[in-house]
Amino acid sequence: MLDRLAEFFVFGFVPLVVGILAVPELSVAAEKTVSGEVIYRERIALPPSAMLSVQLADVSLADAPAKIIGEQTVKPAGQVPISFEIKFDPSLIQPRMTYALQARIVVDGRLMFISDMRHQVDPLTDAPQTVMLKMVAPNAEPAASVFDQVWLVDYVDGVGTIAAPQATFRVSEAGKAGGSGPCNTYFATAKVDGQTIAISDIGSTYKACAPEVMAEEKALFEALAKAASFNVDAGRLFISDKDGREILRFSAAS
Repeated sequence: MLDRLAEFFVFGFVPLVVGILAVPELSVAAEKTVSGEVIYRERIALPPSAMLSVQLADVSLADAPAKIIGEQTVKPAGQVPISFEIKFDPSLIQPRMTYALQARIVVDGRLMFISDMRHQVDPLTDAPQTVMLKMVAPNAEPAASVFDQVWLVDYVDGVGTIAAPQATFRVSEAGKAGGSGPCNTYFATAKVDGQTIAISDIGSTYKACAPEVMAEEKALFEALAKAASFNVDAGRLFISDKDGREILRFSAAS
């Protein structure tokens, strides 16, 4: 009798274990899309090399970079109206947060059109969107004016004004960049094309300074690595990130 009971429990337990292992995993949230078209008012045709970039971004924090939820690049862009469709994970959309579409058209590395007004959107609705772009005025200052000039660092994103120790920045047409940080000498690779700039491979010497000075230097290097575009105006250099937010400000050394 005991042997038969033991046999029942052993063999009766197996289907239960198999049943537990066979439970399917929860499926991920279905993918959503935000779609529409991009237009501008100017009656001009885009060059064949024009590239459109449209992003769905979380713009809830005014003092922080926008968080990109999804994006699409259309290359070649063709002619307006240009259709777009951005796929994204709906689980990333949070209540009481603010979302917007931001777009730009770049031609051979030069920014030609940009969405200068916030195009707020509810990403979870299916309403088609029309994003209006504004033409970027050509900068009267030649791009070469950024080269071979010692620039004094006046402002760094996340830190504010830097007065002392004085930090510098310099970039050459040969693609080299560097200068004196608040603590160390630093060096980097720079690529300048029109009004766009990319700084990479940042390195420095290994001198140790006060913690607050090292924090300023770290913020400077991080901002340089985020550089995407620049503008030179009246002896001052302004560098912005890929979202067009100013992250560095310099003045020309005498």
